[in-house]
Amino acid sequence: MWKERVLLYLGWMDIDYAIRKDEPPTVTDTNTEAKIALYEHWERSNRLSVMFIKTKIFAGIRGSVDWHTKVRDLLKVIDEQYVTSDKALASTLIMKFCSTKLDTVRGVREHIMKMRDTATQLKKLEVEISDSFLVHYILNTLPPQYSPFKISYNTHKDKWSINELMTMYVQEEGRLTMEMGESAMLAMQGKSKPQANKKGKGKEKLAPKANVKKDPVCFFCKRKGHVKKDCPKFQKWLEKKGYAKPKEVGGK
Repeated sequence: MWKERVLLYLGWMDIDYAIRKDEPPTVTDTNTEAKIALYEHWERSNRLSVMFIKTKIFAGIRGSVDWHTKVRDLLKVIDEQYVTSDKALASTLIMKFCSTKLDTVRGVREHIMKMRDTATQLKKLEVEISDSFLVHYILNTLPPQYSPFKISYNTHKDKWSINELMTMYVQEEGRLTMEMGESAMLAMQGKSKPQANKKGKGKEKLAPKANVKKDPVCFFCKRKGHVKKDCPKFQKWLEKKGYAKPKEVGGK
């Protein structure tokens, strides 16, 4: 990645001629102006490219490349610092490919792209993975929520490409995400109902306290302090109506 960025910058600045072309013959008195101009163009490109690359290399390898004055030799020495074994790299990529799983419903697109990128790197190392195998393997790395969709794919005769697989599963991801949101809302509503019932129960009437004493109220004159049978006005009303009991002899 570092080398790709450096070559991009050099090409963007139009000073990568010395990397693309061999060094022309050294200038002599017999050279034509065209050959002299070509050599000067190569020399300028080589000098600026070396200066640029040396400012971008890591400090750990600077000591082994400082004395190189030609850009091709400089790039070759830098490449040798990062030589890796193709077999070891292939083994690492296979372990990464086999251990990649998707644990959540979301992120299907990124997951499929990661699996496809690993398979592409393995193909460059001569570890062939067919598209059909890749599709089936990706299906087996998805979480259980996608099981109905996997069964649907296995029962169809048509085979999907990686791009078609990605498109279909992104749509399924949207549907599952929507269902998960609705389920969460229903669960929240279900939890709130018992609380409402508890509030309703709290509105029940409280039993009157037994030890609380209240002043008697007369239902005839509506005054407190006596009851109806002891009310003087009620006794007079009874006498007036002729309901009063006759008084006993002796004023009793």
